[in-house]
Order: sequence, then C-alpha cells, then structure tokens
Amino acid sequence: MHMNRQKKWLIYILVLLCIRCGLPVGAAMPETVLPGGMAFGVKFACEGLVVVGFTEVTTETGSCMPAFDAGLRIGDRIFAVNDIRVSTGEEFVQKIENSSSPVEIRYERDGKECTTKFQPVYSTAEGKYKTGMWIRDTTAGIGTVTFLLPETGAFAGLGHGICDQNTGDLLPMGRGTVVDVTISGVSRGISGRPGELMGYFTEKQSGVLLGNTPSGVYGILREIPYDKVPEEKLYLGKTDEIHDGEAYIWCTLDGGCAEKYSICISEPRKAEGGNFEITVTDPVLIEKTGGIVQGMSGSPIVQDGKLIGAVTHVLISDPARGYGIPIEKMLAEMPELVK
Repeated sequence: MHMNRQKKWLIYILVLLCIRCGLPVGAAMPETVLPGGMAFGVKFACEGLVVVGFTEVTTETGSCMPAFDAGLRIGDRIFAVNDIRVSTGEEFVQKIENSSSPVEIRYERDGKECTTKFQPVYSTAEGKYKTGMWIRDTTAGIGTVTFLLPETGAFAGLGHGICDQNTGDLLPMGRGTVVDVTISGVSRGISGRPGELMGYFTEKQSGVLLGNTPSGVYGILREIPYDKVPEEKLYLGKTDEIHDGEAYIWCTLDGGCAEKYSICISEPRKAEGGNFEITVTDPVLIEKTGGIVQGMSGSPIVQDGKLIGAVTHVLISDPARGYGIPIEKMLAEMPELVK
C-alpha cells in the first residue's frame, strides 16, 4: 500500500513538471474507471483578467465609460497595464485608481493580441480614478466527481465547463486547485428557481485542475479517496449503448458519502449537443432536493452496469428533469496528459 501511494505521488509530481515544461504526457484510453459521486471544491484563477461588464462613472462633467469608449468589450482578457503584467484584480485596480495619466491596456480577443490607450476618469462618488468596467480574476464552486483513474490519480467532473456567470462564456483557466468540501445542506429546487448544494471548503488542497472544457473539468488528485468510492470499477458504456429506461446516479447530499438514486433516461442523443434527457424518479432524492440541483453536476450515471455519462444541467422549469452528457463525450475532451 505504501509503495502504491508513493508511485501515485511520483506520477502527480511528474505530470506537474511536464505541464510546467510544456511536455506532452499521454496514455491509452481506459477500459474501466472508478465511479465518482463525491463532492469537490474548485478554486479557479482565470488566464488573464476577463472583462465581464461595464458601468458608467460619474464625474464632474457627466457620466462616461472610458474603457468601453476605448474599444474594450465583454469577454476580452487583459494581461498588462503600461507593459506591466497583471494577474489579479487587485493589481489592476492599484494601477488604475491613482492613475492621473493615460494607461495602455494589453488584452486578447479571439486569440489576437490587441492594445488600447485611454485616460481613466476621476469618480466623484469614490474619489478614485476608474475605467468603468468590471473584471473577473477568480471563481470558486462545488461540483461532483464523475470518475477516477486510480493508476494516475486523474479525475473528471462537472459534465460541463466553468463559465462566467455574467457572460456565460467558458472561463480561460490560468491555474486551478481542487480542495476538499463539506456539504452542509441543500437548497431545494422549485420550478423557475434551481436549487443548490450548500457547503464550505476545508483547508486541505487535494489536487490540481488541468483542464476546463465545455464537457467538464479534469485534473489530478494527490490521493484517491477510496473510502468515498461508491462501488467497484465500471466499464465505460458507448454512446450508442445508451437507451430509454432505468438507470441510477451517485451523488453526495449529506453524511459525506455518495448515495445511489434512481433516474429514467429518455431521448438518447436527441437533446442539444448529443446529450440525453434524464428524469429523477427516486422519491428520496425528490424529497431532499426537488430533483437535480447545482453542485450535482458531474454525478455519474450508470446503466446496465456501465458508466454511460454524467449529470450536466437541470431544466429550470422542472427540477426533476435535466440532461446527461455521454461519457464518451467527456473523454473526448479530457486532456491527453491525464488520460
């Protein structure tokens, strides 16, 4: 057991070194995986400061939005002010709030590097210079692990990407960490208002996040939490094997361990993006959550003894219904270095 843990730690360090050095790391696609179902926390730093909105700044001569007027738009990623790199919102604000001179902003849009120069304006309300834009540098949240690869410590989760809550765009990842999380309660979903898992992060950093894609997030854990793995290794089901009928999911609501809940699959591969519809049929889960809630995304879906997908989204109008993403789709976007 000690040697096995040591081997996993060496793999973890090797992968991080390869990422840092820009070297590819790959392996064959797995035939079997450990199902997830355990909750995890994500702390996520964006690659660049993402522009998420604009607001008017009140000055002595009127209101204006200098950053917007200079050509910046929602979704742009800011990397430098006056040729000095900025990686946090705090660094950016410090360079702007005392700037009585024009500033040059270096940013990226659609993969192309751009620059613009403008004068921040003095806000009479705040007594500081302002650009009139909102930026985001980090985000955090709770999700569910879909599967784990015990040979390397690799995992996949969420079943969808981490997106900006203002723009809906996939956030470009700079660096991300995985932390342990304790679920403390559930906000029950109702029609028109999605529920969510309530919880808090612990101080333990349990891994790193290596990929943020439209089909899920991927990373490496320092140690596999075998005490929370709900069942033995499962074979992976192909997309064309998914069919109408009974299935079940694993997710963690309370007690710290994943529980098994029944669902029904319908409309395989007919939903948007090749996903399939799911309906929660388990009376216990419906009583606790109303169906699918935020934080359950990534919950593994098992049908005919195979892992065939993961919970990805809930229908706002009916929390008992939602969508699943085929496991093949998640694997297709899993970075080569963690397969």
